[in-house]
Amino acid sequence: MSPHPPTGASAGPAALAAVAAGGAAGALLRWSVGEVVTTGNALVVATAVVNVVGSFALAALPALRVVRRTPLLQLGLGPGLLGGFTTLSAASEQTRSLLDAGRVPAAAALVVLTLGASLAAVALARRRWPQEQHR
Repeated sequence: MSPHPPTGASAGPAALAAVAAGGAAGALLRWSVGEVVTTGNALVVATAVVNVVGSFALAALPALRVVRRTPLLQLGLGPGLLGGFTTLSAASEQTRSLLDAGRVPAAAALVVLTLGASLAAVALARRRWPQEQHR
């Protein structure tokens, strides 16, 4: 699902409100994970899990007929909710922190595993719900 408005959706007030509301909800969910999981390695793992789950969910959204047929829902759930939930910035900051602490292998593992697992999650979702079934 593209972060750009789907066909039939305009960049009008309703589209902006859908992305803003979804983004706020996603950001609150992401922040809540950080509040629950606050310690070093667990926080790094939690960030990776958030990104992988969010990547899978974003790739799976088109499998839901109601999402495909409702442009504002696509915007609210895709770039809104899941865009606010997943976080490259937190993963990047955690990688920098690991590097500063001299934990180069852990930093490299975080980058490789987060990206690899996120891409695998997208591939899994697309294999489960192929794009051509969404028409």
